Amino acid sequence: MLDRVARRLIDPPLNVLGARMARLGIAANAVTIAGLALGLIGAVCVAFGHFATGLMFILLGRLLDGLDGAVARHSCKTDFGGYLDITCDFLLYGAVPLAFVLYDPALNGAAGAFLLASFYTNGASFLGYSILAERFDMETSAQGVKSLYYSNGLLEGTETIVFFILLCLFPAAFAGMAWVFGTLCFLTAILRVWGARQAFDK
Repeated sequence: MLDRVARRLIDPPLNVLGARMARLGIAANAVTIAGLALGLIGAVCVAFGHFATGLMFILLGRLLDGLDGAVARHSCKTDFGGYLDITCDFLLYGAVPLAFVLYDPALNGAAGAFLLASFYTNGASFLGYSILAERFDMETSAQGVKSLYYSNGLLEGTETIVFFILLCLFPAAFAGMAWVFGTLCFLTAILRVWGARQAFDK
């Protein structure tokens, strides 16, 4: 829901930095992998209770996640790069809730499982919509120029990053926030399936 607004703010500086990195010969896929590595380090920190450090690494990883596309646009944009990017995104989105579950399984286990199930369902609705959109030659740049069709929704990448920030700032409230965010993820998936029915059930 907020990605379109966020892209207007972050794309100009990311494009400038991405162009400089491309001129230095830095590959977009290397930026993607580095961003994932930083994010996973952050998740490990969270699992051991180092929430501030974990948040720092997660945000650095998300910064690189925004940069990889800018680097690709100024060097060599490939379909594999888009595939790698979304795969790394989903891995990190699963790793952060898992880290909170590992930190306190008794308190966070049920809420974390619910949140992961909602991420799984929402991700399936997103990727399935992208496949059908490709078949129908649909295009959008609302969330920036992407290799995949990015269908909008109630919760998108920006909301997820804000959610992770709140989790790291208020880790004792993980369970309550996970139940709420997971419910909204399921609602997002339901709305996307309904939208797919309207668009593709012809």
